[in-house]
Amino acid sequence: MKCSTLEKMVIYMKLSTKGRYSVKAMVDLAINSIDGPVNIKSIAKRQNISEYYLEQLFRALRKADIILSTRGADGGYTLSKDPKDISIKEIIDTVEGPIGISNCIEGETCSNMDSCPTRLLWFRLSESINSVMENTSLEDMIIDYNKLNERKC
Repeated sequence: MKCSTLEKMVIYMKLSTKGRYSVKAMVDLAINSIDGPVNIKSIAKRQNISEYYLEQLFRALRKADIILSTRGADGGYTLSKDPKDISIKEIIDTVEGPIGISNCIEGETCSNMDSCPTRLLWFRLSESINSVMENTSLEDMIIDYNKLNERKC
């Protein structure tokens, strides 16, 4: 591969829509459920997410006891615990499982495992990503959201 081709090549990892939409919806829920349950339709509209897709994501989050649902006219969803006690990692792991950078650090073996020059890099990246997600709570996201809104005023 020529140097110019290498310079133009971009490799990136993307979270699936499950992970991204779940975090967006959970931040929305945390912000808007202070006064009581929030219906899924309002979250879907504010976040521009399909209501049907959001129902699937919330089903998984409810089964994991991250959110609670209330039936009835004033029903909807609330957080099952304080926003500071819900990590982004918990949300993403619930809807799509652990994030993997490379199969070789996720338990899969390869013939080059003992002498691979990149394996340590993938391990470090994975550790960093997991650490950031583990140490970022919904409360942190709300604080960031409020700071962004203060700048707009």
